[in-house]
Amino acid sequence: MFSDEVTILCQNLGQQCEQNGIRLVTAESCTGGLLAGAITSIAGSSKWFDRGFVTYSNQSKMDCLSINENDLHTFGAVSAQIAQQMAAGALKNTSANLSISITGIAGPSGSSKDKPIGTVFFACQRENKVIFEHKALFAGNREIIRDKAVIFAINTLLKLTL
Repeated sequence: MFSDEVTILCQNLGQQCEQNGIRLVTAESCTGGLLAGAITSIAGSSKWFDRGFVTYSNQSKMDCLSINENDLHTFGAVSAQIAQQMAAGALKNTSANLSISITGIAGPSGSSKDKPIGTVFFACQRENKVIFEHKALFAGNREIIRDKAVIFAINTLLKLTL
């Protein structure tokens, strides 16, 4: 189901999480649970992975992750501010100690001049502190953009869990 590269990366991530006492939670929008799916394709991932939130709609972001409705209207669902709130909300609603969020525009529609297709925001949080945030612009079609976002997220988590 997942490429050999993604499987190996997730296996390495699991080893690092276990060795360092990290329990992970994901909050995904444009990737629609692909990151959580890649992680849970690894046998024994329940030792270090708490859960994944797939909050595709704005309403689900508010309901599941306590995203501020005014911020959604002001900044848009695809923004650094919402990525940060998604990471914070995921941690707040779980027993995990490291979160990652992904929100973006995979296409083929939904883009704007300021946020073209391929724009993806990431945020990671530990305790009450954002420890990583990034805005990426990935080239390709919907499937490629989503795959690139997942690989970027796993590589980011690998660096943060060393």
